[in-house]
Amino acid sequence: MANIQSFQTAEQEAVLNPETDFEVRSLDTMCVNESQLSHPWWHNLKYALVGIFFGITFVKAEIVSWFRIQEMFRLESFHMYGVIGTAVMVGALSVFLIKKFKAKSIYGEPITFHPKKFNKGQIYGGLIFGLGWAMTGACPGPLFAQIGTGATVIFVTLISAIAGTWVYGYFRDKLPH
Repeated sequence: MANIQSFQTAEQEAVLNPETDFEVRSLDTMCVNESQLSHPWWHNLKYALVGIFFGITFVKAEIVSWFRIQEMFRLESFHMYGVIGTAVMVGALSVFLIKKFKAKSIYGEPITFHPKKFNKGQIYGGLIFGLGWAMTGACPGPLFAQIGTGATVIFVTLISAIAGTWVYGYFRDKLPH
């Protein structure tokens, strides 16, 4: 709650004083649910194992298939829409249950959800993302699974994604948010 109040205070101050705009923008990048616990490096291996399992699942479900992705964008197959729709439903149900039962993380920390403001940049970003996805047949989730299957041409997409992220970070303060 304190994070939301400090964000609102900083946002109001930015309206009154444009010099504080940088402070407001720095607040929107912080991870408000970040754990304060410290763990040894090997503790992160569980995330690698989940990632490997996730990648295998993507390959087996043909989610990383360039042909499946092209079928989706050509409206020729329901396969990918079914996968995406199922993911949205599972995510919505999970958030509902986490809120309803006030679930905690595996370390006992509370899980909180913070409201997000809508802005037109999300529409532009979504359109650019969708265009890139349609052209390359890859999005950030399955990039590494595609490379793992031997589709080495996806390295071009990976390098482009890294370059795009760098360009956004470089120009972020100059962009209208």
